[in-house]
Amino acid sequence: MGIFILRRLGVMVVTALCLTFIVFWLTNLYPNLEKLAKTQGNFRMSDEAVASYLGDRGYLDPLPVKFGQWLGVMPGWVTQEDDGTRFGRCFTKDTPEDDRRRFCGILQGDWGFSTVFQEDVGPTVLTRLALTGKLMGCVILLMVPMALIVGVLAGMREGSRTDRTLSTFSILTTATPEYVSGVVFIALLASSRFGLSPLLADWGWIDSKTLFLGSAASAMKDATFWNFFLPVLTISLYGMGYIARMTRASMTEVMTAQYIRTARLKGVSFGNIVLKHALRNALIAPFTVIMLQIPWLLNGVVIVETLFNYKGFGWLLVRAASNNDIELLLAVSVVSVIVVLTTQLVSDIGYVVLNPRIRIT
Repeated sequence: MGIFILRRLGVMVVTALCLTFIVFWLTNLYPNLEKLAKTQGNFRMSDEAVASYLGDRGYLDPLPVKFGQWLGVMPGWVTQEDDGTRFGRCFTKDTPEDDRRRFCGILQGDWGFSTVFQEDVGPTVLTRLALTGKLMGCVILLMVPMALIVGVLAGMREGSRTDRTLSTFSILTTATPEYVSGVVFIALLASSRFGLSPLLADWGWIDSKTLFLGSAASAMKDATFWNFFLPVLTISLYGMGYIARMTRASMTEVMTAQYIRTARLKGVSFGNIVLKHALRNALIAPFTVIMLQIPWLLNGVVIVETLFNYKGFGWLLVRAASNNDIELLLAVSVVSVIVVLTTQLVSDIGYVVLNPRIRIT
């Protein structure tokens, strides 16, 4: 197992470097750099002024050099002005000589400076990542058990009325986009004029005007059931359908296996067959699917976070891309790559642990 993990880690590092280099190259294309210069300077800047701005800040260096500086394996660029003052990637004009570093990159914990938020990229990304992590955790706690229960119940008796009903429900949840279900939930449960809230208020069942809040902005500081349930439910319903259908297919396959038929012939009760023999094998395939949902949750919550005004990681990604914030966009991309590769590693290890038929050589 140790050698297997080391091999996977080596592949992860190489893959992460390759993907990161591609993102770095795309974000450092000259049109993006020109837009950045005019955004930070003046939109009426001449081509010569743009080239001077970019050249003084190391943007026109060769791509491998810039990538090495960004990683922190090469010394950062340094520019000296006509009056003799110097500034660079790793220090400003006011930094004392003794405190001026030569290397400052990802490996040194320096993620750059955000031109949109006017603050260091690292704390900004960590703050938004923690907010989305809170949302993801609640979604997983609701989505995974619900999906497994639906899938197992549907797959226990293939072709039954229960199977058809739950399978139809799973397909409908997956086929309904988040922006549709989110708007429907807001209209039905978070509107003071339409849906269930006015009726429940008139009947005296709720004290407030609405059953739930239609905005999750307050949940960023204090998440409660009333301001956080709708975005969690919206994401959970969309993601659970795929997991439920995979669980149902796996359960159906297991229930037709030879050892299940043998157990039935020996008179083992149906409940014991499901719980003691079929369930573990049926959950091997859904485990991989569940792990693959985590990267989707990280970057796929953009619509839901925007709809419910929840300023998490997905919202940050949109802000970075729409405002051409290169350093922030690179940091968000790197975090996304790390999350994808890490979940893939955990998925591979978990699949080996759950499936005793696999032997590592």
